[in-house]
Amino acid sequence: MNRRENLKLLFTGSLGAGLFMTGCETEEQAVSGQIFDGGTPGGRTAEEKARDAKLLADSFFTEEERKKLDTLVDIIMPSDSESPAATELKVTDFMDFMMLDQPNYQTPMRGGLMWLDFEADEKFGKPFNELSKDQVIEIIELVAWPDKADPAYEGGVRWFNLLRNLTCTGYFTTEAGWKYMGYKGNTPNVWDGIPQQVLDKHGLSNPEKYMAFYLKPEDRGKVVEWDDEGNIIG
Repeated sequence: MNRRENLKLLFTGSLGAGLFMTGCETEEQAVSGQIFDGGTPGGRTAEEKARDAKLLADSFFTEEERKKLDTLVDIIMPSDSESPAATELKVTDFMDFMMLDQPNYQTPMRGGLMWLDFEADEKFGKPFNELSKDQVIEIIELVAWPDKADPAYEGGVRWFNLLRNLTCTGYFTTEAGWKYMGYKGNTPNVWDGIPQQVLDKHGLSNPEKYMAFYLKPEDRGKVVEWDDEGNIIG
């Protein structure tokens, strides 16, 4: 199993835990769904939309930092035959938004990006952004595998874990990311009653009078009605 598959499985298992779950596009996307009183489509208030717009108009990373991040996120989530690279999905823009939305990320993220230059200078005598791909990988390998990393790189490992989590969150909260995971969300299905083999096992049967009320694709929008005695009437 390659690194991309490991990340895919890791993030799929983290959806229920609510990893960051913030949209990663810099442009405001249309939101469909229920309109709540006093709010906006999907439950967004005017104050929340104004705050997001303010953050999206600002920027945290320098151009040099963005170049480092573009290199790193494409190492974590490269393109393949099934989906695009992280930079194509604007994952660095997502991270920039998160730095402003969650300021507690700013110091560790910027510290890690500074460490890259220190390590690059120590090993190769030049800044990180001037390294070859092989040289970049040599540095990343120092912190990408927590179980194998030298204890001296403990801080770098924690930083790379943050970077990896943000990359996965930015990637898998895009439409392309959802499709790559095969995530369909809450999809209506069809129920034709209790399976016959289950009924046979317990000596039961589906009442014929209810057959017409079992959920069918064409009836998904209908709400079942009950009488006072708990019988389905339509």
